[in-house]
Amino acid sequence: MQNNNAVIAAEAYNYPLLIKQLWSAPLVHSPNQEIVYRGNIRLSYSSVRSRVACLANVLSGAGVSMGDTVAVMDWDSHRYLESYYAVPMMGAVLQTVNIRLSPDQVLYTLNHAGPKVVLLNSEFLPLYLEIREQLTSVETVIWISDEAEAAPTSIPVLGSYETLLAEASADYDFPDFDENTRATTFYTTGTTGNPKGVYFSHRQLVLHSLATMAALGSSAKGQNFHTGDVYMPITPMFHVHAWGIPYVALMLGVKQVYPGRYQPDQLLKLIQDEGVTFSHCVPTILQMLLNTPGSDKVDLSEWKVVIGGSALSDGLARAAIKRGIDVFGGYGMSETCPLLSLAQLRPALGELSEDEQILYRCKAGTPVPLVDLRTVDHDMNDVPADGQTSGEVVVRTPWLTQGYFGNPEASDELWAGGYLHTQDIGISERGYLKITDRIKDVIKTGGEWVSSIEIEDLLSKHAGVIEAAVIGAKDEKWGERPVALVVANNDTPPSVAELKAHLQVFADEGQMSRYAVPDQILFIDSIDKTSVGKINKKVLREKYGN
Repeated sequence: MQNNNAVIAAEAYNYPLLIKQLWSAPLVHSPNQEIVYRGNIRLSYSSVRSRVACLANVLSGAGVSMGDTVAVMDWDSHRYLESYYAVPMMGAVLQTVNIRLSPDQVLYTLNHAGPKVVLLNSEFLPLYLEIREQLTSVETVIWISDEAEAAPTSIPVLGSYETLLAEASADYDFPDFDENTRATTFYTTGTTGNPKGVYFSHRQLVLHSLATMAALGSSAKGQNFHTGDVYMPITPMFHVHAWGIPYVALMLGVKQVYPGRYQPDQLLKLIQDEGVTFSHCVPTILQMLLNTPGSDKVDLSEWKVVIGGSALSDGLARAAIKRGIDVFGGYGMSETCPLLSLAQLRPALGELSEDEQILYRCKAGTPVPLVDLRTVDHDMNDVPADGQTSGEVVVRTPWLTQGYFGNPEASDELWAGGYLHTQDIGISERGYLKITDRIKDVIKTGGEWVSSIEIEDLLSKHAGVIEAAVIGAKDEKWGERPVALVVANNDTPPSVAELKAHLQVFADEGQMSRYAVPDQILFIDSIDKTSVGKINKKVLREKYGN
């Protein structure tokens, strides 16, 4: 057989896909671009790159070397961004700690990942003190404080972050190494058992960044992210690398704004003062911002927002569009790095009415480049893309976690049949995926499968509903019946009868099953969420399932 391998010149450079390569172009075309923290600290790209080298020297001096893990416990900040680069560029592994987990779960994730050094924000000192005696690998802490609080003497502290960086050299020769080297580890927020560690290599993060940039940059009309934008994440940086968008922002050379702890008034002020035009968040955050007193005085007409984590509801989409926000859905999960699809309005859809636009904006969307996404039956056969037949969403793409860290059994289940199983149920039509439920959240009533997400979406269309969650409750006659949990708009509170009648209209029109109209609708003050802002249906079932 003929060998068709390319002939490689003796001195050709085999360019590895490493995170450090993301800096090459922006330092040429955007060295003076701003990175802003809470409106108070302003740094240029070139100065942040120097600080990345300083941090690497600090960590190296603390004994961190190739393959070691460094953990970060901080709010969204320029410091967090610097760790995104310095740690993996050294060949070490960045652990982004979910600080919203319980102390026992934080302890588990730290001991499971085994960090040598922890970058610790002073606000999390009480949590750290609660678990420190049980930590098995941490040797020292780098102290972070916005208020210049002195480092505690009760724990081993290498020094203050800013002091250490000021004393360190900005000269660090980041080496080349295998692009398949693990760069990051973080832990999923599952509702059963211990959190599971997912991990990503340099190659995966670079490819994910390139595909995300291509997908967001190629939209014909809106729903895009380009070099003229101003970026602010409202998805925690501990969660799936803030959806990987900070890496894209760097490559584009855009102004980046990091808000610290999420406080509605502060977020709105930053959007206004810094001219933020692109963000991403879960539905809860956007709902909170729209309902914050005084938010109607902030011009949001230049703001583009990707909604993920949970489905974008019809009601929230309409409320956002009314404020001029270019809102659209995205789909992915912790195990997928995360982006798989985007609900951009493609020209092939033709001219759409406002209702049709909202319909497509609320879907999971079409696959981004390099994503092989399928909906399949129990035998892994593709189901028809007819907008009616549902199946499990399975996927292949270069940036999927290759397993769960230190958990081979769960890894085999995740990858059964050679595709990553999302555990999401979806339907497809015209190339657009719609997630109809999680496998574990589908309600079986009277022998018919009912989508809890569909009922939630239809409830959101009512002006008196701020937020809704639907769970299945045991029923002797029907097996299960849907129960709707509603947070009402206090200005126009609906009655139970009014909401049932509202849903019955959709059932009569054939938009939902008549079995899907809940017998019980309960008004509650708030809906329980997971640590990353998703509706926590496990807790809701425990509270209201009976």
